Amino acid sequence: MRQPRMTRRGLLGAGAALAIGSGHRARAQADWPTRMVRLICPYGAGGASDISLRILATEFEHHLGQQFIVENKPGAGSRIANDAVARAAPDGYTLLYAAAPYVTAEALFGKLTYDPAKDLRPVAGTIVAPIFLMISATAPFKTLAELIAYGKSKPEGLTFASPGAGSQPHLAAELLFRDAKVTGLNIPFRGDSMAYTELLAGRVDATLTAISTALPYIQAGQFRVLGVAATEPSKIYPQAPTLREQGLPNVVASGWYGFMAPGATPHPIVDRLSREILADLAAPEVKQKLLAQGLDVQPRDPMAFGQFIADETSKWSAVIRDAAIKAE
Repeated sequence: MRQPRMTRRGLLGAGAALAIGSGHRARAQADWPTRMVRLICPYGAGGASDISLRILATEFEHHLGQQFIVENKPGAGSRIANDAVARAAPDGYTLLYAAAPYVTAEALFGKLTYDPAKDLRPVAGTIVAPIFLMISATAPFKTLAELIAYGKSKPEGLTFASPGAGSQPHLAAELLFRDAKVTGLNIPFRGDSMAYTELLAGRVDATLTAISTALPYIQAGQFRVLGVAATEPSKIYPQAPTLREQGLPNVVASGWYGFMAPGATPHPIVDRLSREILADLAAPEVKQKLLAQGLDVQPRDPMAFGQFIADETSKWSAVIRDAAIKAE
């Protein structure tokens, strides 16, 4: 059956309806947020991820006039939280506080329940947690050069403690072994505290770790800091030279955090949130609160954060493949 022809009045009416509908959507996006926003944290309460996210959530509430609720969804190397946000409505009311394991999940675990390149989109990079090389203060070596020489003198090489296979400390250690041309073995433990116990007992040679958890041991004279795995000294512990300037050019690694949204989240919402995040990170009082937690503010807009994620994914996937690292 032939469809009835649309009259000029009908066309104008349809066009007006489309324009009104588009206008409503545009206004809804421009007015965001109009209700509570959920911020999904891939770790449990009390750690650097959770604490820093709650600091930022308080700032968002103050400037945007809505509640920003932190929900902790730990487990599976951050994949539980990642998947939850990937499946959430793309309306700006559920956001992921992504962490470094985001870029290694596929290399470690194979095919995921979400596509990290499509199902989530970068909003803003926020902060990094620099990784420092630590040894026991009673170890027979006192410098990085002495540590490497010690490792080369032993058939089994160096032993490094880490909080888990495929963690950033483990991957940084693999880069150190490669740059230093020394045999090395990663010994995974469940968390930093157990790794520190083994280091103090002399059962492992070194560890790479965030300074915030190790600071009490440093202040007590139990740990010696040999350097930081960064491109430049950290404001958190500026007396530590970089490993790069000590002859290990590729040993650059850190924990990091940043916001991501479901992949289809509209651009106006992403742009609005990104602007708010970057403005809050620029505030001196916010920087100081985060610095007190052992975290360096390193803001990135959506494009820069997306490029950072792509670069980190390529870099660490190659390290995991070359070192034949298997997920626990």
